[in-house]
Formats: sequence, structure tokens, C-alpha cells
Amino acid sequence: AVSTFKLKVSWFPSKKIVLLADFKVAGVLPFSFYVQFQSLDYDNIENQLFLEEERRMSYLGFRCLEISRWVVCGWIGFLTGLIACFIDIAVEELAGFKYQVVKENIEKFTEVGGLSISLLLWAVLNAAIVMVGAIIVAYFEPIAAGSGIPQIKCYLNGIKIPRVVRLKTLVVKVCGVICSVVGGLAVGKEGPMIHSGAVVAAGVSQGRSTSLKKDFKIFEYFRRDTEKRDFVSAGAAAGVSAAFGAPVGGVLFSLEEGASFWNQMLTWRIFFASMISTFTLNFFLSIYHKNTGDLSSPGLINFGRFEGDSVAYNLYEIPLFILMGAIGGLLGALFNILNYWLTIFRIRYVHRPCLQVMEAMLVAAVTATVSFTMIYFSNDCQPLGPEHAEEYPLQLFCADGEYNSMATAFFNTPERSVRSLFHNQAGTYNPLTLGLFTLTYFFLACWTYGLAVSAGVFIPSLLIGAAWGRLFGILLAYITPNSVCLWADPGKYALIGAAAQLGGIVRMTLSLTVIMVEATGNVTYGFPIMLVLMTAKIVGDYIVEGLYDIHIKLQSVPFLHWEAPATSHWLTAREVMSSPVTCLNRIEKVGTIVDTLSNTSTKHNGFPVVVQVLGNEEPAKLCGLILRSQLIVLLKHKVFVELARSRLTHRKLQLKDFRDAYPRFPPIQSIHVSQDERECMMDLTEFMNPTPYTVPQETSLPRVFKLFRALGLRHLVVVDDENRVVGLVTRKDLARYHLGKHGLEELQLAQT
Repeated sequence: AVSTFKLKVSWFPSKKIVLLADFKVAGVLPFSFYVQFQSLDYDNIENQLFLEEERRMSYLGFRCLEISRWVVCGWIGFLTGLIACFIDIAVEELAGFKYQVVKENIEKFTEVGGLSISLLLWAVLNAAIVMVGAIIVAYFEPIAAGSGIPQIKCYLNGIKIPRVVRLKTLVVKVCGVICSVVGGLAVGKEGPMIHSGAVVAAGVSQGRSTSLKKDFKIFEYFRRDTEKRDFVSAGAAAGVSAAFGAPVGGVLFSLEEGASFWNQMLTWRIFFASMISTFTLNFFLSIYHKNTGDLSSPGLINFGRFEGDSVAYNLYEIPLFILMGAIGGLLGALFNILNYWLTIFRIRYVHRPCLQVMEAMLVAAVTATVSFTMIYFSNDCQPLGPEHAEEYPLQLFCADGEYNSMATAFFNTPERSVRSLFHNQAGTYNPLTLGLFTLTYFFLACWTYGLAVSAGVFIPSLLIGAAWGRLFGILLAYITPNSVCLWADPGKYALIGAAAQLGGIVRMTLSLTVIMVEATGNVTYGFPIMLVLMTAKIVGDYIVEGLYDIHIKLQSVPFLHWEAPATSHWLTAREVMSSPVTCLNRIEKVGTIVDTLSNTSTKHNGFPVVVQVLGNEEPAKLCGLILRSQLIVLLKHKVFVELARSRLTHRKLQLKDFRDAYPRFPPIQSIHVSQDERECMMDLTEFMNPTPYTVPQETSLPRVFKLFRALGLRHLVVVDDENRVVGLVTRKDLARYHLGKHGLEELQLAQT
């Protein structure tokens, strides 16, 4: 029997029912129903072993743990900064070489004719470089596709997404992002930095590499989900910080987008990791740029400084900023809807790796062709001033001493194009050039996001927004020809437009405001940027969700939002819970345990432990909870009552044995239990959690949800008045309910 989801997608105009089968999303996860995803154990298992270890630990031991947490955060920041530095230098060198070759070729053929050869060269170069990036992603590690932000968001929400924080994922991510940026796709290298930081954090904090089978025997205390989660949020923050040179923005990003659980000490440690990451990147880039010790270019993207007259804004401009925010929200919603349908198409038809590679090459070639065509037919010539900031000025059919300004936008890495839109003097761009550029780049960026390549959506969004923002500024000056001084500088509108567009697509507010303020190095724009982002979010949310939320939904991930759906008070734990529950006795037969774990139809991960009252016919009462992973370790070490009683006394199992098996516990099929051993008994008293969280069956859904979400639970036992187990609530039971346009909706699990 195959289980599939009938997923009623709530934000469609018509009530369509989309049947989602077991496909492989283009560059997203192997795509099936909720069953595939497990939760992480963010709740510590306070069994006897754990309590004994805590009792044995001295005050000094706890101080050492605290110091080692700071050391780990320092290392996370340092390594994330190094990775960012490596990506930056690789992109700079390779893109520089590519653009130089194409530029010389174009100049040669402009004089003698035959520019089609230049176009062919550009398209082939792009497609070849992107092909390498797409092959390593599609064939070696599909989870490394895209920006990785939705996956890290899910991980921090408490969902175990397979292979998301592996070393192999990091290597593929870094090489993939270099290929996709150098290959001229409409992508940025900032989003993947967040994923890279998270992988670094997950690796460093465990003191070993399971991929390389190397154990350094350090940080063993941190080998559990609770500790690992905190470090992963520090890694994500360090990634933002390295990408934008915005340490505070990094901390706020982790708080707003990622971490579902937070405390004060964590904030300080995460800020430390972010600072170290920015400093490392700065320091090594200053060596690369041959001015060692000059720490003035903080992030991978440097928007340049906004100074002098260009930063002033007046009260009468605020309504205009709000209008720009609304435009950004509408365009962002359009982007997300188009990308949604495109991703559905990819899920259905482009799920084979060879097709994914071919699609990526097609997009690369089309991007080069469109760029070349736009540059070729553009007659927007600008004089090359003595202080020209163009990296690769193309003359083409312009007069001597002039350059083609369309080429500045297209014939460049996206980061440079953003900077030129922000800072070039008024009059450097023709309105027609900007209009055409916005239109083409919008569709190219929309097509590119979701390909099987590692790529971020931050920079393309900023670039689209900067282009239409600058156009907005120029048109204002056209409308009021006499009052030139009113609308100071189109660069200012380019910045506001960039913020509006990015806010409209990803719907971040707090962190994005701070990131933009830190990246531009000017606090003056704090208020307009905040206004614009709020407007963009309100307008966009009215139409469709943010891009990351859409992709999380498309992967069928049981994601829990901050609050339970608004109208769910009438639902109780009895209606939500899964039942009947597979329970184990406190002293259970080994054969029963093996059969329960081997049962493929259930695949349960938590089992309530019950105790029978002697001489009583009543149902058994709850006395604890034990996890599948713990039972597997117990079976592996053969912790049976009979063996303990006989002379062959095994050494007592310790918490270290469970930590050594974490995070990849062996499957039950790999553990051999003989027929005689099946008759033995196993005492679970020492290993089970004797105080699991429980709720009465009359508890309302919002209360269950709050308890589950705030404590980061994986299992919540539902009991009756006599403390007998009646059901179990897991993440999947809660994630089924969501508020749609037609009230509370439930995702039905259809057995077909």
C-alpha cells in the first residue's frame, strides 16, 4: 500500500487538490509525505544515567563546559569566515578571467564583424561552468541545491532533514556556489553562506567527523540535539555576518528566521561567533587586496558608503517610500507565485539528475544570450569619466571614450552591478535601459531559483529592486523638471527599491533592516528601510507566503509556526493524538522489543513504558518513555537481565555509549539477536525518561501546541484520569492543521 498526501493548498483562488506523489524535487529534497521526516530530540532525556553524570560533575566541570562553548563558537566564526574568503577570492579570480576573455573577444569582433562568435563563446563558457556546478549537486548531494535557508530553518525548528549538515554537503555547496556565480547565473553567493556556516557549526561542535570516520575525542558532552541546535544557530548567524558584514544582523536573522528556542547567554555567544566571522573575512581579504590590516570591507557584499547629500531625505518622501514598499510587496508576491508554479512543474517533470543538469545549462546559455542581445541593441552610451568605476567597460558601437551602460548591469558579477546602481552619478543610466534590465532580470532570477545548483536569492532580489528603484528616482526627476533639488539622488531610491524587492520576496523584517543598515554603513536610512520592509511584508503576505515558506511547504515538512492556528480552541488532545500507542513494559522480553522495532508499518520512535499493578486486572499505568535510538544501543550492547545476573557481568552502560552512537544510530536490521537471546528480559528502568511530559485528553490544541513548541518536544503522552496511556502527540499530528482561506483545514493522509 502506498500512502500519499492529498494536500489542499490553502492560498489558491479555487479549491484545487494537488496530489503529491513520491518525486524528487528539482534540487530540493527527495519529496514524499511527512512520514519521511523525523523530529530532533530537543528535550533532554533525564534518565538515571544522565542524573548520575550531572551529580558527579563538579563546579569546575561546569565552568570548563561553558568555556568550551565559547571556544566552539570562536572556531565556528573563524572557519565560516575562511570559507567566505575562499568563495570570494575564487569567484573574483575566475569571473575576472572569464569576463576578460569575453571582453577581448567582443572588442576584436566589433571591428571586423562576426559578433555571433563572441555570443557563442560567452554562452558556451557559461553553460560549461554551470554544468560542473549542476553535476556535483544533482549527482552527489541534491540537498546542497538552492540557498539552504529553508532547510536550516527546518533544522532549527526541530526537524531532522536527512544529510543537511554533512561535510559532503558543505564541499558540494561551496564548489557549487562558485560555479553558479562564475557561470553568470542570476544568483548570489550570500544565501549558501548561511547553510555553510550551519554545517561548519554542526561539525565543529561534535568534535568528530562521521563522514571521515575521525573522532577527536573532544566536546563529547555536546553530542546531543539540544547542544547541536544552539551551535547551528550560531553557525547560521556567522554565515549572515560573513556574507553582509553585519554581525548584529546575523544574530537577529538567527532569532527571527531560525531559532525556535532562545536564551540570553546564547545571544551573546552567537554575537561572538558573528564578530569573529566578519573579522576573519576582513583580515584575509585585506591580505588578498595587498593592504594587510585594513579592515574596512566587512562582508562578501559591500554596498559602499552612502555619504554627503545622497543620504538626506525629507518628510515629503516618506509616502513615496511607503509606495515603493507596496510595489516591492506586489512584485515579490508575483515572483513567489511564478516560482511556485515553476517548482511544481520541476517536481513533476524534471526530477531526473540528467534533466536537472540540462535545465541548468539551458538557463546559463539563455542568460548569456539575453544579456548579449540587450547589450547589442542598447544604444545607451555614457562617457568614460576619469574616475570611472566600471570593472569591464564595453565600448561596442559607442564612440571612443564612451561605454555601453547596459553592459555595466549585465556584463558583471551581480554584486558589482548592485554597487554601480547605488553609487553611479545621476544620468549614468537611461530609463529605458533600467526598465528593460528590470524586466529581463526579474524573469531570469525567477527561473534560476530552484535549479539544481547552489545559489542564493538575496543578490538577484537586491539587483532587481535597485534597478526599478533607480528608475523610480529618475522618473520623479522627469515629472518635476524644475525642482531638481527635490529628489536628491537616484542612488537613494535604488537602495530603498532593493530593500522593498528583497522584503517582498523573503518577508524578513527586523534582521533585514539591520543587515541593510550595517551593509551600507549608514544609520540614517534605518527608518525608511524599516517602513519599506513592513509595507512590503504586509502587502506580500496578503497575496502569498514568503519564498522560503513556500519551499518548506513544497517539501512537505511538518513545520511548526510560532502559534497554533487561530480558530483551533475547540480541538482537544483526544482528536489530535495518534492512537493506539505501542507501549513497552518496564521489564520487557527482548523478542517483543526486536519485533516492535522491526515492524516496518509503524516506524515509531518513542515508546511509553508502562507498569502493571500486581494482582490487578486494570490497564497498565505510565512510568516513563524510551526512544528507539536508546533501545537500539541497549540491544547492540546486549543489556539483558539474565546476562547481568550471571557471572558474565558486562560493564555498566554509560551515557558515553549513547553519545558515541549519535547521530547515526544503526538500523535494527543490522543488530543480530539469537533465538536464545530473544527469550531474555530487558530492564528499561535505568535508561527510560521517568518523567515524560504528559497532558490530559481534554487539553485544547493551542495548549498542547504551546507546550510542544516551547519545550521542543518530540513526543507528548496523552493520559486519562488514572494515568493510563491513551495516545501520543507528535509533530506530524500538530502540523496537519493550518488556517486557510476557508477556516481551519486539515491535511488528510489518504491511504490509496
